[in-house]
Amino acid sequence: MAFFQMASDTNPLSLSPNFILPENHRPHLSHVSTLDSIPIIDLNDHDTNNLVQKLSQASEAYGFFQIINHGVPEELCNRMMTASTQFFKLAPEEKEQYFTTDQTKKVKLFNYFLKIQGQEKVNMWSETFSHPWHPTDFLPENPPQYRVVFVEYAKEIGLGLAKDCLQKKLGENPTLRAQANYYPPCPDPELTLGLAVHTDPNALTVLRQTEGVTGLQVIKDSKWVGVDPLPNAFVINLGDQIQVLSNGRYKSVHHRAVTNIIQPRLSIAMFYGPNKDTLIGPIEDLIDEEHPPFYGRYHYAEFLEEFYRQEGTRRLVKEVFELQRN
Repeated sequence: MAFFQMASDTNPLSLSPNFILPENHRPHLSHVSTLDSIPIIDLNDHDTNNLVQKLSQASEAYGFFQIINHGVPEELCNRMMTASTQFFKLAPEEKEQYFTTDQTKKVKLFNYFLKIQGQEKVNMWSETFSHPWHPTDFLPENPPQYRVVFVEYAKEIGLGLAKDCLQKKLGENPTLRAQANYYPPCPDPELTLGLAVHTDPNALTVLRQTEGVTGLQVIKDSKWVGVDPLPNAFVINLGDQIQVLSNGRYKSVHHRAVTNIIQPRLSIAMFYGPNKDTLIGPIEDLIDEEHPPFYGRYHYAEFLEEFYRQEGTRRLVKEVFELQRN
């Protein structure tokens, strides 16, 4: 609970030991590439074939891309970012009702951490608030505008995801969760992380991040690449289920969030995934003699069990379901 006393825009003079990572887990920010970036895709491209080709290439090569001219009103996105920021700035005693270490709860405020061998777990320099897209009964009543704005925002994002293809492959009643991550200014960004290295366990993530404040980084060719937030853009990244469904053709890429010493940063992730009963495995049309199945079939509930079992580690969940090769 000590984190809630720290998570404000007033910097402490130094990091307390429970936020300091061992040398081999630190971000080494000077090694991050400033020359490369993830693809930027304009959804206003009227050449459908060209657009599909760009999306496919980005999914194969990066697993991440930014979209512009997506049709979601910028004014609504700004209101959603403001409402989320106001939630994190509530008094600690008001946020405390949502705090939990039980990851199965529908509504939860928590801190990510890493288990470090031979020492206490190390907290990440962030707060995370997660809840379903609906029903709205679960949403906080304070700040007062949060429920109304979120319902409108979720509807706009959902219209872009509710396509026949995803529904057929991921099953009816998909798992829809929202997650806001708040990163206060950090006194020493070289010693800690906002979010540790991970892949997303779901199928697809639509991310909005604070404009003008960098923090998201992805792995490309064994190097970390910063994702600069573009004006009125969404970052799209593929989750583990898409990599499995595509038999490894499309990539669910490791990524992380770093901190900075000056500005707070907020990201809002909208997760789209299967329901727990959905049977997941490589799509049969993608399997032949030259491309044998790389993953076994599993129910998404089994995947989530393994995901929670690996909490606090650099999760390698989809790797558990890889088939042995002769």
